[in-house]
Amino acid sequence: MDILWFTLIAVALYFGADRLLDWIERRRGARFENRQVAFFAIMLPLALAAFWLARHLLGPSP
Repeated sequence: MDILWFTLIAVALYFGADRLLDWIERRRGARFENRQVAFFAIMLPLALAAFWLARHLLGPSP
């Protein structure tokens, strides 16, 4: 069951980070030259926080 939750969280994070990056770029008026780096900078802290929270809410695996 943990794999299902982590997969759903990962998919949501991917699409959320992509939308956030797109929003930032629209406000900026131009695409970032190194878009992958900006995406990684958004995705990493979101993923760390989300998976930490999921681990604490779901409890340890049996």
